[in-house]
Amino acid sequence: METFAAYSHALAALVLFTLITLALSPFSALSKQKAGLAPGATPQEDYADKAYRLNRAYLNGCETLPAFLTVTLAAILAGAAPFWVNFLASLVLVSRVIMILIHLRGSGKPHGGLRSVFYVIGWSCMGGLAILTLVAVF
Repeated sequence: METFAAYSHALAALVLFTLITLALSPFSALSKQKAGLAPGATPQEDYADKAYRLNRAYLNGCETLPAFLTVTLAAILAGAAPFWVNFLASLVLVSRVIMILIHLRGSGKPHGGLRSVFYVIGWSCMGGLAILTLVAVF
């Protein structure tokens, strides 16, 4: 495992991102159940509704996790600069946690605002991880 020791922060960020997304699932399901929704149903699009916000936080994690996993593992396997891989992966995780807190608190606007800022930060970091990978392999 020494081969990947230099990427410990990036690997931890992947695992924590996954655990957070997994943890959101039952909370989203319970909030939908309390709202009287059938399993798998999508709450009405109302940012004031906690069930909707929890569902969106969970779905955002499910939508983002494959890209985050792909670019981070590709950067690690390509041997990209560990400092930058760790930094960018950690920043993706931090931006995701902040987005979740904004969702759960219901703060900010449904469109734009801080939630969008942190989405763009995470998205940009994943783009950076992709670029690091391409530079490392070519």
